Amino acid sequence: MSERLRSIVEQLAIRPGDRVLEIGCGHGVAATLVCERLEAGHLTAVDRSAKMIAAATRRNAAYIEGGKAEFLVATLEDLELGDRRFDKVFAVRVGLFHRDPDRARSLVELWLAPGGTSSAFFDPPSHRAPR
Repeated sequence: MSERLRSIVEQLAIRPGDRVLEIGCGHGVAATLVCERLEAGHLTAVDRSAKMIAAATRRNAAYIEGGKAEFLVATLEDLELGDRRFDKVFAVRVGLFHRDPDRARSLVELWLAPGGTSSAFFDPPSHRAPR
């Protein structure tokens, strides 16, 4: 598992009953780390790429079957979650949060529960020197 993602999920301070929304879940690695911390809580993870959602779904099949997680194909701008609210909303390396943080924040605020928090992490990928 990625130590970078493990550190990010630790910073979120997930509680066992939290309702969590991950924007841009990619392969679902952070989703796995979130689900490991949930008991009665639930993760909703979205990504605009059907290929990434398929990979995340495979990785987290046990959590989906257990009713702890769901994975949706959607862009942030087109995401429809009805009246659902989340205790924690986070995004890792999602371009909109870097390019236009005010716009991204305004979209995410719609889904925050009272007292909920949103976090965006944007660190450049580390590049290893060729061997």
